[in-house]
Order: sequence, then structure tokens, then C-alpha cells
Amino acid sequence: MLDHGGNLHAAIASFGQSRSEWIDLSTGINPHPYPVPALAADAWHRLPEAHPALATAAARYYGAPCMLPVSGSQAAIQALPCLRPTSRVAVAAPAYAEHAHCWSRAGHAVREVAYDALALAVADCDVMVVCNPNNPTGATVAPALLLEWAEQLAARGGWLIVDEAFADTTPALSVAAWSDRPGLIVLRSVGKFFGLAGLRLGFVAAQKTLLSTLAELLGPWSVSGPAQAIGYAALSDTRWQQQMRAQLSTDGRRLHALLAFNGIDSSGSALYQWWPELRAQAFHQHMAARAIWVRLFTRGAGGIRLGLPPDEAGWDRLQLALAEWLPAAAAGNAFP
Repeated sequence: MLDHGGNLHAAIASFGQSRSEWIDLSTGINPHPYPVPALAADAWHRLPEAHPALATAAARYYGAPCMLPVSGSQAAIQALPCLRPTSRVAVAAPAYAEHAHCWSRAGHAVREVAYDALALAVADCDVMVVCNPNNPTGATVAPALLLEWAEQLAARGGWLIVDEAFADTTPALSVAAWSDRPGLIVLRSVGKFFGLAGLRLGFVAAQKTLLSTLAELLGPWSVSGPAQAIGYAALSDTRWQQQMRAQLSTDGRRLHALLAFNGIDSSGSALYQWWPELRAQAFHQHMAARAIWVRLFTRGAGGIRLGLPPDEAGWDRLQLALAEWLPAAAAGNAFP
């Protein structure tokens, strides 16, 4: 399996210190999770029948005509390659690595395409996968352009898959409203914006026939009963959503400004920042020595992504670690 952020056990095993001392900034998950409501007494006892209102609540929140609940968008990422014959697949890069990995593992011909070259790649693929906004760089593609690409692909039986896992803070970027068009598939995640990654709940928006085929492949009871109940509450709580969207936008700007103050030119979204770092391994170790876990990217020139601190103490520790990095980097030391 591929490496991912959130692997705090690995950090502890490699660098020591107790779990309570670590700040995990290695994911783009909201550090202020939705307050989980009390569950029905039989939530853990009964088989997880489909929640009668969950898909409707999701369609309303995401603005999609029709949605299928899945156990995290990762479940759809793994399953969709099984629904097509061998295809030429263009995956926007750099991006969430599971997309290219899963299509390649299923036997498809996969090539990774830089965001600025995607328009040229549409004519030469059967499936295109785009994260919008992108994880980790924050790059975006205008919805009108995505819809144009989807139409071109659908005309020859192709698909455009748009992973909108980080689109909750920028809803104007979403193309979910048009997901009933042929060939357009939109993936959404409850884990990031709502801070409920452990819930394993996501949604797929697409034409009903494709959703039915996907549901058959995933099988019965693919989403737990507690996950459905909590997800319904979160998706229905418009007041919390509005307040959190404003807070994350403020915190995202704060993180970008903090990095800029320390000489780092980053990009990203409200939930994370990323930059190409020539000494990425050294930066990663520098932070780990201070019990701050960041996401290390080793492909290409290397890069770093970090998420939002959970509280003011976390912001202070990050500021101190960044201030200490500048002289360390100048001196060529990983552990000043």
C-alpha cells in the first residue's frame, strides 16, 4: 500500500515521544471536527440498512442531483477502475496518489499529466481524473472547463472523474450540480471539511445507472449504521457548516501568511499548504525532532504539505519550529 499522512504511529516509532506530545499536521483534515451526536441505542447492533434520508441530505449539501454513499471516497477510487474495460487514463499530477495507483493496478494504461497540460490530454485518453482543488498543491480548474472536458470524453464513451474532497470551503468550484450528465463522476468526502476521517464516509455523484452499477459492486452494508447517522447530522447542520467555512478560510490565510513570513512560498487550500522544498527530507526531520508531523513528498524535486494546527499552542510551536528552520537550513543542519 502507498504511504499517506496521518501515520502518527510511524512518527512515534521513528522519533519517540508520547502521542500526546505530537502535533499531527500531516493531513488536510479539519482539526476542529463536527461534534458527533448521540446515537440510537441500537446503532451498533442492527445491520446498517440504508439511511432513508442520508443520500437526500448529501445531494442537498453538495448540490448534486443524485448521490451514492460509500465508505469514504477511497472506496470509490478503488472500485471505479473495475467498471471499465482496459482504458487510457490520464491522471492530473501531482495529486492524491491512490488515483493513479488504483487505475494502474486494475490493468489500465495510466499516465500522469501536469495540470497545465490537461487540456491537450483530453483528446488522447478515455478517462481523466482531476482533483479540484488539487491535493497537495491547491491547483484548480474552472468548472466551465471541466464540463467541456466531460462533454468531449462522454462523446466517445469516456469519463471525467473529479475528486472534490477538498472543495467544501470553495463550493463555487464544484461541478456536482451537473453530475447527471453522461461521463461525469464527482467524488466527495465527509472526512476532510467535517474532520471525521475515521467515519469513513464519502459520496459519489453520477448518473443513476452508473451509481447502481457501483452499488452492486460495493455490495450490501458498505457504510456502517453509525457513520450514516453521524453523516446525516453533519450534512444537515447548515449553521455549523457556515461557521466552520468562515473559520477555516481565516485559518488557511493565517497558515499561508505564517509560511510567507518565514520565507516559504506556498500554495494550497483553506485546509493545507504545500510547497516544493529542495531539502524536504531535512525539513521533515527538523519538524519531527520537535514532535511536529508533516507530510513529506519525495517524488520529483520533493515537497512538504502541512495542515492547520489545532489550537494556539500548536500555532506557537509551529511558528517556533519554522523560525528555527531558517538558520538550520542555511547551515545545512537537519537537527539544529
